[in-house]
Amino acid sequence: ARPRPRFDVRSPEPGPEPADTAEVPEENRVRLISAAHPIQTGFLLTVGVGLALLVYGILSANTQLLVWIGSALFISLGLDPIVRRIERWGAPRGVGVAAALLLLAAILSAFFSLLIPTVVEQTAAFVNDLPDMVSDFLESKFFHDLDSQFGIREIAETEMNRFVADSANYTAIFGGLFGVGSAIVNTGFSVLVVLVLTLYFLVSLPAMKFWAYRLAPRSRRHRVEYLGEEITSSVGFYVIGQSVVAVLNGLVAFIAVTIAGLPFGALLAFFAGLMAFIPLVGALTGGIIITAVALTGGWQQALVFAAIYFTYLQVEAYFVSPRVMSKAVAVPGSVAVIAVIAGAALLGVLGALMAIPLAAGVMLVVREVLLPRQDRL
Repeated sequence: ARPRPRFDVRSPEPGPEPADTAEVPEENRVRLISAAHPIQTGFLLTVGVGLALLVYGILSANTQLLVWIGSALFISLGLDPIVRRIERWGAPRGVGVAAALLLLAAILSAFFSLLIPTVVEQTAAFVNDLPDMVSDFLESKFFHDLDSQFGIREIAETEMNRFVADSANYTAIFGGLFGVGSAIVNTGFSVLVVLVLTLYFLVSLPAMKFWAYRLAPRSRRHRVEYLGEEITSSVGFYVIGQSVVAVLNGLVAFIAVTIAGLPFGALLAFFAGLMAFIPLVGALTGGIIITAVALTGGWQQALVFAAIYFTYLQVEAYFVSPRVMSKAVAVPGSVAVIAVIAGAALLGVLGALMAIPLAAGVMLVVREVLLPRQDRL
């Protein structure tokens, strides 16, 4: 049988260096844009503006696709150090990609296995207890005092009858339920697309970087490759470092929740770990939310959890994060704050996650390219 042809993206062999060409004198150079040719200049400027508007329209119409691509690229760069480590052990890249994706799938499965049963259980308990809660409230002295002063019962019955009599409200209810279902389906589809793109990016990342470096001029290609490798490595090590900080945060939160005696300790700890991925404010926000949840069981439980968790946040800020993140990124505090705020304003949580490594990349380009050029002028 004839062997099937395979499509293999390989780095082409370096060809012979092009011969140096003599520099064309300034007076003999052809200028495409010149005051001596106003019609040609106007035509070229019009075409340029039209192409710019066309690119802007295409990007504006595909914002969701760009978010998917950015998310998948960010995740693949974060998993790439794991893949390269497995490659250094002698395994092929496909094995490393499979191991990294299995790790990511295990994390997502653990999250949903903790979240879904808890939500179902709490929802069922709330539905079962809702009639008794309403009955107790209607029979309470507080409600009777309000009803005697403001006639709340009569107002509520009038508004309820009006709501039932209006058929448009039923359409709104079904529309809301349909919207919730559509949001769930769209979220699942987005997660699936990002995972598939992450798989392809992880497999073809070396070839993608090689062809991206080939776009640079030959005289500057080595410098561009150095900067590109530094930026992509910083993104990967930042994701790994932030993951270590998030895992430690989740473990401490689980210990604090267990000592405080709060229910659903694993889910709350997982929530704290996920919030710790958001730079600067994520861990603090997660701690405040869990403290508010703990207040439903009494102020003593909330105080115990807050004392343990927020004490650890101080230790994390001064000892854990500097040691873990020192090899990944070195961004001044003011730049990090501005970058996170700008990223969150542009892309929400995803922008906040990507802000610090992108800021580190910009600072690297400024330090290695812009400042040396300014020093030579």
